[in-house]
Amino acid sequence: MKLTLPRRSDGSEPQHLSIDAGNSFVIIGANGAGKTRFTSAVVESIGASAFRVSALDGLYGRHRVPDMAVSSLRSRCDDAVVAALERGGSVPTGLEMLLAQLMHEEMLNLIGYKLAVASNGGASLKRTRLDRVIDLWQGVFPDNKMLIDSGKILFSRGMAPDSYSEIKLSDGERAVLYYAGAVCYAPKGAVIFVDSPEIFLHPTLTNSLWNRLEAMRSDCVFCYTTHDPGFASSRNGAPVVWVRDYEPETMAWDYALMPSQDGIAPELYMSLVGARKPVLFIEGDSRRSIDARLYPLIFPDFTVRSLGSCNKVIESTRTFNGLASFHSMDSFGIVDRDRRDDQEVEYLRSKRVMVPDVAEIENMFLIEDVVRAMATVGGHDAVRAVAKVKRTVIALFKADVRQQALQHTRHYMKRMMERRVDGRFPDIATLEKHVASLLDELAPRQYYERLCREFHGYADSGDYANVLRVFNQKSMLASSNVAALCGYSNKDRYINGVISLLRTRRPEADAVRAALRRTLGAPAQ
Repeated sequence: MKLTLPRRSDGSEPQHLSIDAGNSFVIIGANGAGKTRFTSAVVESIGASAFRVSALDGLYGRHRVPDMAVSSLRSRCDDAVVAALERGGSVPTGLEMLLAQLMHEEMLNLIGYKLAVASNGGASLKRTRLDRVIDLWQGVFPDNKMLIDSGKILFSRGMAPDSYSEIKLSDGERAVLYYAGAVCYAPKGAVIFVDSPEIFLHPTLTNSLWNRLEAMRSDCVFCYTTHDPGFASSRNGAPVVWVRDYEPETMAWDYALMPSQDGIAPELYMSLVGARKPVLFIEGDSRRSIDARLYPLIFPDFTVRSLGSCNKVIESTRTFNGLASFHSMDSFGIVDRDRRDDQEVEYLRSKRVMVPDVAEIENMFLIEDVVRAMATVGGHDAVRAVAKVKRTVIALFKADVRQQALQHTRHYMKRMMERRVDGRFPDIATLEKHVASLLDELAPRQYYERLCREFHGYADSGDYANVLRVFNQKSMLASSNVAALCGYSNKDRYINGVISLLRTRRPEADAVRAALRRTLGAPAQ
């Protein structure tokens, strides 16, 4: 099936989408982007092949969008069913009509079977829509049962003896029941449009439900309209139309088919482009890491995402920038400097990955301007605090120079070995010869001794900035006594103090933020 998408706001030709039966596609957009109107335009262009369902409308009759399952049922319901439902004095909901019609068809099927048996004895009981709904319901909720008792559809849970009507089901259970019944009534070969397919449903249930419904109606195409990147990414391989904006005057949209996102998770990609802000990828855990707490306050105009490892940050930044022609957003990454040499740092920065001029994120809290601001906020002597912190840190570094040089040498050797051995060798003898020659070529002892001299030079000259650049020592923040000098009881409270300050509009907050941005080599604001 070839679908023509709606008019474009830039005047270019509308895009076309080819979808085979048994497959699906997704329309995604932020709230207010115009995705519901976009879907309506696609529905209108398809005509009779379109079948649109909405659990919100089916359960509560809130006609935000025209629910074609409801209108189709009204036209297909037996007159006696409609009359019986309307005798209650209120307009029946889509779910009420579905259940009544399913039960009505079930009774007609049983009567037809009974008559056929009486006339020739060789009849078989046909499988009904209700049978399919029961199978799907009990597949999604394996501890629950659907029962038919005295002409009514009832439900039970687990081993409980009591049964109850659909009125006592949760919204999520009723939504599953509604979707199962509604999809059964879609015409053969229809395009089934589903508005907010995740509404009322727990995320762990949503994927299973729609996989089952797609399998049940493999003759149809499913189109989902959602703002949830998690749901969109669950439709593995499905084309995704990103609706970015709508112009009501011209009834045209800014939209695009999302390209492949090799190297970045689809859910992450869609959530980032939906946010419409520059993107910053960082290391660490999204809840507990210092990175996740600090960087959003340094870069308030960015969407900041924690990815865990530095490799994920580097790869995601590369991939996202590679798709810049599609999303037109700036994207950057930040990784700790650790023991990277100047060549590594320059390469990463050329790829829009920021590398701070300090060895690790804890060292950022020891930058002179940060210590000065925090001492001032705490009502302490800023000059004295900075001087004492610098003396302590340099002394700690001087006592640890040889171990620091050894760790830097180890990093250098590991990186160079990976580069030099990562090649093609015709046989093992050639590889052995190559590896044996690397020791003389890389000269680890000479590299180590050169670093020792360089590091001693930093310590002897009091070069505090370069000490922070090369000194990797997690305990340094606590050992520096910076917390007490600025009026805090321990390093964690000092870190919290910096983060709390950055949430304010005080001049000291601006000074800290500017100092940290300089250290990171951040782009101009």
